[in-house]
Amino acid sequence: MTDIQTQELADRYIALWNEPDAGLRRKAIEEVWAGDGTHVLRPPQEIREVAAGLGFDSTTLEAHGYDEIEVRVMRSYEKFVAPGEFFFRPRGDALRLHDVVKFTWEMVPVGGDEAVGGGLEVLVLGEGDRVITDYMFPGL
Repeated sequence: MTDIQTQELADRYIALWNEPDAGLRRKAIEEVWAGDGTHVLRPPQEIREVAAGLGFDSTTLEAHGYDEIEVRVMRSYEKFVAPGEFFFRPRGDALRLHDVVKFTWEMVPVGGDEAVGGGLEVLVLGEGDRVITDYMFPGL
């Protein structure tokens, strides 16, 4: 995979989080992730604080397989994109080292240009360059 193809993967990944059509969103998920792929989220600070208050030293949120990943993406879409307030965009900095791709992304208000949030994505690729593990670090 060349650097251009690596950035295309990052662009497709971010585009599916903005996709309004549920059928196209599911198709994009199946094109990006492996069937047994996993999405692992480092939760926001407020969730980590609640977990710590319950006695958990660490917290991760995980979605496994197409169905769970679809629910995860749908809920993010419904919360941030569907109301017409925000959209996600890649920063154009995707890099690949063997089977690992990293890139950053931003959450931007509709009609605005300045990001109000963002994060780091680290993708581990498997056969056919499909994501087998997706590590998301929002807030970075």
